[in-house]
Amino acid sequence: MLTLRKSEERGVADFGWLNSHHTFSFGNYFDPQHMGFGPLRVINEDRVRPGQGFGTHGHRDVEIISWVLDGALEHKDSMGTGAVIRPGEIQRMTAGTGVTHSEFNASSSEPVRFLQIWIIPDEAGHKPGYEQHAFAPEDLADQWALVASNNPTGKAVKINQDANLYITRLSAGHELIHVTHKARKLWVHVARGEITLDGNQLGTGDGAALSDLDKVTVRADKDAEVLLFDMTA
Repeated sequence: MLTLRKSEERGVADFGWLNSHHTFSFGNYFDPQHMGFGPLRVINEDRVRPGQGFGTHGHRDVEIISWVLDGALEHKDSMGTGAVIRPGEIQRMTAGTGVTHSEFNASSSEPVRFLQIWIIPDEAGHKPGYEQHAFAPEDLADQWALVASNNPTGKAVKINQDANLYITRLSAGHELIHVTHKARKLWVHVARGEITLDGNQLGTGDGAALSDLDKVTVRADKDAEVLLFDMTA
């Protein structure tokens, strides 16, 4: 089963300094038909103006993943972490029993665009934690790169949930197959470009929920950057 979630159907929040598109209900955007998918709770595509950002605020009992598409994002948190995240770098923050953090555009002249992803953990009360790993262009080119997992390998960060996040930068004309189990839930998000997913055309910002499948096929109609979540039901 495949259900499309088109970009233009997402919720929108525009505060001037921030323009955000919400795949699932978030903040003032509420849609009871789109409250998440499996343990995947949030995919926000955030655009933040130069020198602006999210002031210090708190989270608990959520796995937060940030993936920068353009620009640079500066992060600070109550664990003492200070970092700048750029395209090709994955950041994971386990909020667990409680953490505060801030996120700002690290540039005074260029906007930043990034995906903010929340995954519900396998249980409450994990110890807060932070990880950030960089992937070289060749790590992502025309292959599924595992970037976050409960059982990470290579450069993937660890998350406290039975979920695997893969990312590819797929060249036009190239095709990838992902093999899974019918009991799993899959979500595909197109960060940029155009793809055909099991015969369905998706463009930038589009997503799709997939279930009861043992494999999916992604073909790039134009150069594309694609996220694929393979998760427990």
